[in-house]
Amino acid sequence: MLRTTNLAFRYEEDSPLLTFPDVECPALGQLLLLGESGCGKTTLLHLLCGMLQPAQGTVQINGQALDRMNEAERDAFRGQNVGIVFQKSHFLQSLTVLENLAMPAFLNGATLDKHEGIHMLEQLGIAHKAHSRPRDLSTGEQQRAGIARALIHRPSLVLADEPTSALDDGSTEAVIGLLEAQVSAAGATLVIVTHDQRLKDRFENRLVLTAQYPSV
Repeated sequence: MLRTTNLAFRYEEDSPLLTFPDVECPALGQLLLLGESGCGKTTLLHLLCGMLQPAQGTVQINGQALDRMNEAERDAFRGQNVGIVFQKSHFLQSLTVLENLAMPAFLNGATLDKHEGIHMLEQLGIAHKAHSRPRDLSTGEQQRAGIARALIHRPSLVLADEPTSALDDGSTEAVIGLLEAQVSAAGATLVIVTHDQRLKDRFENRLVLTAQYPSV
């Protein structure tokens, strides 16, 4: 389960305080965080996974409070429990798609079973791209590879940052359907952060983020 309480963030010590509404999503649930540019969506996502530390408030994942962990503990916890589908793929272009899938395991001191990686790519319809370089994939294929990378270590929470921003209607429907299916099969919680109004009616559990009017 994911829960935040009284969450706020400062970019600099003397900069205005950005505040966020409380977020709650049950285990195995789905949540859409919807908002226009400038409302702090990506900042909130980084707070939710522990990549940023809040100025105040708490983030809990499966009952574990991120603010009670040091940086190394947060990194280890994120590596084991959180999968992130980034808005931009951030793939290492010198590696194949399959080798990129192995990176989360490598960073956690483990090794990816290649058959498991191929199986994940098969489920997403891109097994034939396993040994291709990321630059040789279409936008839709890169999104699918990003989903595979986020799920390959079986996280309990998946955060997706603008997963449909560069996709047409047909590709949007396909990618969201695949994301939902794969997250459900993995027994994980899904949180999507987006400005894409096409997704608004797809998720019953949704929270609209408004433009920030920072307080000092």
